Amino acid sequence: MSIERARQLRKTMPAPEARLWTALRQLRSLGFHFRRQVPLGPYYADFACHARKLVVEVDGDTHTTGAGAAHDARRDAFIAHEGYRVLRIPNTEVMRNLDGVMTEILAALKHPHPRSLPTRGREAQEPMNLRLTGTKP
Repeated sequence: MSIERARQLRKTMPAPEARLWTALRQLRSLGFHFRRQVPLGPYYADFACHARKLVVEVDGDTHTTGAGAAHDARRDAFIAHEGYRVLRIPNTEVMRNLDGVMTEILAALKHPHPRSLPTRGREAQEPMNLRLTGTKP
């Protein structure tokens, strides 16, 4: 993992990621702070809200089948082990339905991950992977 690689990824964001980044930055006024191209172990998360333990991934076609899907499953398992939820959003949804995407992200943010809350008096729950409703797996 290198800071230089993260910087390079930030400079060369695909259009759907850049569009979502612009929208996510507006959530600061609501108290939600996202970072982009965040190193998490051997991976880089497209966007992460550390306070809410939420990772948002913007996926192209290569993520839905074969080696891409298998890689994402390993990656999601690692990120979940680190205590984060993963919300995967298809590129097409970001480009066609940004309002709907932001509604889903806000819903996930308003229900914080159990591990981001104090655990005294209750057991920590398993991380959960989220996917936008109405999209293909």
